[in-house]
Amino acid sequence: MVQLLLVLIGALLVTALARSREIAAPLLLVLVGLLVSLIPGTGELNINPELLLTVVLPPLLYAAALESSYTNFRAQIRKITHHGVLQVIVTSFVIGWLAFVLIPELPLASAIVLGAVIAPPDAVTAAAIGRQLNLPRGVMTILGGESLINDAAALTIYRMAIAAVVGATPTLSHGALVFVLAVVVGVALGLVFGVLAQAARTRVPDVQVATVLGVLVPFLAYLTAEELYGSGVLAVVTAGLYVGHNQPRARAAGRLQEHTIWASINLLLESLVFAYIGLQLKAVVDGLIASGRDISSLLLATLAIFAATAAFRVLWMFSSNYLPGLSHLLSPGKRPGGRWRRTAVISWAGMRGVVTLAAAGAIPFTTSSGDPFPARDLIQFVASVITVATILVQGTTLPWLIRKLDVIDPDEAARDDHAEAEARVTATNAALRHLDKLTPEDLGTDPERFERIISRMKAMVEHQGMVASERIGRTPAERADTASRSFSDLRRDLLEVQRSVVADERDAGHLDDEILRRVLRELDLQEAALDSSWLNR
Repeated sequence: MVQLLLVLIGALLVTALARSREIAAPLLLVLVGLLVSLIPGTGELNINPELLLTVVLPPLLYAAALESSYTNFRAQIRKITHHGVLQVIVTSFVIGWLAFVLIPELPLASAIVLGAVIAPPDAVTAAAIGRQLNLPRGVMTILGGESLINDAAALTIYRMAIAAVVGATPTLSHGALVFVLAVVVGVALGLVFGVLAQAARTRVPDVQVATVLGVLVPFLAYLTAEELYGSGVLAVVTAGLYVGHNQPRARAAGRLQEHTIWASINLLLESLVFAYIGLQLKAVVDGLIASGRDISSLLLATLAIFAATAAFRVLWMFSSNYLPGLSHLLSPGKRPGGRWRRTAVISWAGMRGVVTLAAAGAIPFTTSSGDPFPARDLIQFVASVITVATILVQGTTLPWLIRKLDVIDPDEAARDDHAEAEARVTATNAALRHLDKLTPEDLGTDPERFERIISRMKAMVEHQGMVASERIGRTPAERADTASRSFSDLRRDLLEVQRSVVADERDAGHLDDEILRRVLRELDLQEAALDSSWLNR
């Protein structure tokens, strides 16, 4: 436990350093973890793979799904399904067969297990690196959607291959039935838990209780689906998409709490996962050396498998884009040559991560007859090396590729900014129209007091509308020099004066700490409204 806490603290410090230097945190965490594992005397970090699958993976998938757009996901569902399901199935068998050819000690069934383990690109890795690289929304939708659903296909093949190794004899029809059952049960249960989570957010009076119930959703959805032979991954993703799509119908206080909590959980678990990926490689290598394996020849074969995995994804993506009948699967870019540029980026962004490591570690040690699982150590080695290689090789070269191909849409941020400002103006006008319809009877007050209340409310709403309208058609430099900006700066100064005064009152013994915290919370919420991202761009 102490070792795990030290790893968490170290991972968070590395993440803080990466963010301050604008370096992709997952890449630095893997590299630092790898270097730390080489230090003599460094103990092995043992995390139960089942713990990764049942405790770490669900909240990470749920957080990614919450931030995904259900509308965009639905619009791109054909592409996402093509890449997230069909590509994974084909990759599992192609790479499994190649591993069987290149590694003589690897039986065919074990090789298929390996293919299924390394076939799915990781949702956590794709989201973490894509966010920091500011990939275009269309690219992130395909990458994120693909990596959110591909585990269902990969884990189905994985379970079938393991069943074949340990003594069961699954047929092709049995495998198809297992896959369909996993999808149907997973999606259905995900909707059920999504509806329950949304009901808790809107009907449970205590916001803190509702928020805690929301944190439990990914674990309940995953474990329930797995118990009922469904896909826990699809259950979590479905629940997250449903809850995320219904964010506007939740209470404001709940949204504020949920955003902070999930951002913190995401940061903590992502840091742990990527540090663990780097730390565990040396332990796997040491185990192979102890068993007398030829590491050099195995490493060469593994690098060849890695190259084939990356090349096959590139081939798959470009064939999907350009072969007759498949060109609808990737959207063309808005600029000349945009389609092949985006295809190249999507092709090169297939990093592996926590699912690959957890699946490799969860392989049983023995078969039904009590014999050791064939080549289990080889599967773990190849999966670990390929995971690290995809993150370090593809992850480090992806920023260069994005810059080289100029794939980022320079107008996307401006379009988003303009649309956001217009939406705020629309909302402001709707609020003003509502105020005009009110009468003193609606507020239960006399006409004179009613006019004072409406006048103050209109002034506040009109100021918000002025802030939004000032943003339309202006550059960031121009937006920094507006009346609303001066008002916001002055308001911050006044809030700081108020905080300082109430702190002095507490220090002088005139104010209880409980009262101080209440006042500070109100002042902090007022400043949070001023510090929202749309004011600071």
